[in-house]
Amino acid sequence: MEELTVGTRVDHPRYGEGIVSKNNLTAYEIFFERGGKIEITKRNTDLKVIQKNEDVSAKTGLTIAEVEKVMSYVLDQYGALSEVVPLGEKWKGGTMLLQPANKELKPKEIPVEAFFHKIIMLRDRLRVLEQNINSHSVLTDEEKVNIQQYITRIYGSLTTFNILFSEKEHYFVGAKSK
Repeated sequence: MEELTVGTRVDHPRYGEGIVSKNNLTAYEIFFERGGKIEITKRNTDLKVIQKNEDVSAKTGLTIAEVEKVMSYVLDQYGALSEVVPLGEKWKGGTMLLQPANKELKPKEIPVEAFFHKIIMLRDRLRVLEQNINSHSVLTDEEKVNIQQYITRIYGSLTTFNILFSEKEHYFVGAKSK
């Protein structure tokens, strides 16, 4: 049997005429004249279509594209999606060398890409913190502003790392001096 949409009128030998009210994964929920609301599996061959619902606005499910759009929106709202931020071309494949003052100790070499990734993660987490502060139901507006000032100062402290970014739009920006 073809897929039935919500609003389709059907006939069943035992329950009589009914209207499809839900189209679930494996069954239809149908309201019948006799019997009321009954769930019937989609494999049931007793249903006969009386009148199809041609109204496309009565669809019961979401398309994959619609699900992706909703999920992207929700993940973005809660900071679970990270923005793709390109590393400056001159730093790709490079390393950072941390040389201790004590010459008896070994230097530490870190790939610039790994360090840059950590900086981006830090920025993403600061943004989530900002969102949580701004949407907090208990903090007063004054408390939110005071905490936000600290975050702005943190961004200011991170401006040193702007040299790693490929595009200025991704730079850290702290409080502007007057």
